[in-house]
Amino acid sequence: MKRAIAMFACLCVLAGGEYFAISKWAIRHQTLNLFDATRHRPVSVDVAVRRDYEMKANNGFWKLPIAIISNGNTVRNTEYSFLANVLAARGYLVASIQQDLPSDPPLMTKIGMPYVGRIGVYQRGEANILFVVGELQKLQPNADYDHLTLVGHSNGGDVAMYCAKQHPELVSKVITLDNLRVPFVLNDNLKILSFRSKDPNFRTDPGVLPTPEQAKEGGIDIINTGAQHTQLSDRGPDSVKEKIQATLNQFLGDSGTSDLAPAQTTRPMIANPGDY
Repeated sequence: MKRAIAMFACLCVLAGGEYFAISKWAIRHQTLNLFDATRHRPVSVDVAVRRDYEMKANNGFWKLPIAIISNGNTVRNTEYSFLANVLAARGYLVASIQQDLPSDPPLMTKIGMPYVGRIGVYQRGEANILFVVGELQKLQPNADYDHLTLVGHSNGGDVAMYCAKQHPELVSKVITLDNLRVPFVLNDNLKILSFRSKDPNFRTDPGVLPTPEQAKEGGIDIINTGAQHTQLSDRGPDSVKEKIQATLNQFLGDSGTSDLAPAQTTRPMIANPGDY
């Protein structure tokens, strides 16, 4: 992995703002305003892809891996460029979906009900993901749609985890930023990386996080950022985003057993990275 990261360093240096410079010349961004006629629902998607890898794919020399980003409640799908640029720089075709619309009912929490009463929200998000994947297949057939990487913040992380549970045959990686409601999928074939906040206003529901033993056995990486919940987006300080970028880059480049810091999942979060 060290050799791969060293080779990649000329393009993808994880230090103060350099992804911004990369995105100006190496990564193409496009907004797709799609419409799902079967559900009568508009779906806005922000696409990011490295131009050189896209050219290889267009000429049949490369299959682009696919990453789908789902936004958190009250955060726009365009506010995860710090993640999209890392993924795109590594050769992914990245689609950031606007999961919620102004016309959607407000996000409610019903204690005691499965998924705190949000099953319909997660099913809608799942449908959005499958619809976007289908549309991407029409636009870019030279991509790998059988090993999806699902990324999500907050409610979007719950959507990603729920979709991975429903479609284990399609999803190979899940990356969440402070998902609070949907339990982690325990599947030996699924790699999971989760960044956690330290925010008293956003507490993870009991049973969502794996035990330390489950995390170790399943190769699940749980990283405490010490940041506020909403800071796990473009709104966060550069110091937080750069650490997340570095960890994400390491995770994406590690095809074997993870060497990221293990986390304690049975006690409240503390500020030390890797523990909570």
